[in-house]
Amino acid sequence: MESAVSVIGLGGSLRKGSTSLAALQITLDAAAKAGASTRLFAVGELDLPMYRPGMDAPPAAQSLLDAATRAQGMVWSSPLYNGSVSGSFKNVIDWLHLLGDRDPPYLTDQVIGLVTTAGGTQALQAINTMEFIVRSLRAWAVPMVLPVAQAGRAFDREGRVRDDTVERQLNALGAEVVRAARQMAVHGRCDYSEPWQ
Repeated sequence: MESAVSVIGLGGSLRKGSTSLAALQITLDAAAKAGASTRLFAVGELDLPMYRPGMDAPPAAQSLLDAATRAQGMVWSSPLYNGSVSGSFKNVIDWLHLLGDRDPPYLTDQVIGLVTTAGGTQALQAINTMEFIVRSLRAWAVPMVLPVAQAGRAFDREGRVRDDTVERQLNALGAEVVRAARQMAVHGRCDYSEPWQ
């Protein structure tokens, strides 16, 4: 019997019909189908104040911190703004700094799937930024990443996916995060001899 894992999704944007939030939900749904318990933390609903060192965590931040501590995997999804992640997404990530005094600290040995949506063609730039953040929090990014370029074509105005290829890729990422998180939790490592399908 495969071990149960918890995967939380973090991201979206403050825009109505957010494509990054829609992509995140599809990926989390796929993680749930792969056997994970999932929970979504949308940046717009968290509505966190700007992080300042020394601040106490408001209830929404504390809920995120507690869930992140219990999780074995995460999916991050941000829109591409000015060549990087959005400010609202980065602010939520900054609140994870409060995990530094936990044992183990930060997101040690969690696996994280990365998604970004862009209006143009440079979506990979935000993925690169997120990979640096993942390493700084002592976590592991799964090799499969999803930079969705020209997201206005892949999703409609309400955030519904209309590109079958993008939907399949997001589903594959959700399943891959669960597989890698389960392996890391059980064996302390990930084996990629049997790649995702």
